[in-house]
Amino acid sequence: MKITILGSSGQIGAYLTDYLRKKDYEVIEFDIARHHGEDLTQIPNLNLDRAIKNADFVFFLAFDVGGSRYLKKYQHTFDFLNNNARMMVNVFDLLKKYNKRFIFASSQMSNMGYSPYGACKKLGELYTTALKGLTVKFWNVYGIEKDHEKAHVITDFIRKGFEEGEFEMMTDGTEERQFLYAEDCCEGLETVMTNYTDFKPEDPLHITSFNSTSIKDVAHIIQGCFNRIERYDVKIKPGLAKDSVQLDKRNEADIFISSWWIPKTGIDKGIQKVFDEMRKEYQ
Repeated sequence: MKITILGSSGQIGAYLTDYLRKKDYEVIEFDIARHHGEDLTQIPNLNLDRAIKNADFVFFLAFDVGGSRYLKKYQHTFDFLNNNARMMVNVFDLLKKYNKRFIFASSQMSNMGYSPYGACKKLGELYTTALKGLTVKFWNVYGIEKDHEKAHVITDFIRKGFEEGEFEMMTDGTEERQFLYAEDCCEGLETVMTNYTDFKPEDPLHITSFNSTSIKDVAHIIQGCFNRIERYDVKIKPGLAKDSVQLDKRNEADIFISSWWIPKTGIDKGIQKVFDEMRKEYQ
């Protein structure tokens, strides 16, 4: 089976590429980080045309996105909106042209119309439903990230602990999120792909841990990882603000997918895995 991964160099895409190859799938990687000819915003893009045409299945993971710090800075800009709009028009046109089975990676924030990022993801969901594809909604997936500017909270905290000796929180840390380890996410994605015909476009396929952890508790777990290394004494610096992005009654996980897939990695074990891998960069 030949699978094209759009966004194969991103956090989830990199994990998924490795995961599927270990299971003997043939993977076609496609990401601007690999080559400028793999820029999804280029219309037309003959490289993209071939990557989708030659695939048996497509994962549409690519998006101009990052963690909270990145979104706060960029999601209201023209470039952010334009990049994501062009990507979606380009990719969905080709998925329609070649009538491919595909999964679109959305977010739990797609119900939040006041968030430009959420609104873009909602538009992608509408495209996906119109083409009878499947949408999955990611909830705070974490793992190794190469792009520090776009880093999400867990990798951001770990990196700052190593480089600055403290991690400064954007908020007071009382807000809770459902964090999912990237390898569990890959298993969930494969499950949806292999059971594709069991699902309908409108099914709520939420890829999450179904367990909430506060940002403050995440910070203490990471601090504990550092405490087990003698030469590090990392401090936590809470902010004063309350979370204003993900506080929404519509932002609740649906357990529908749990009949097919349940994540295996708890937050402590997952963070330790990421920490141990990132530590190699600083030894």
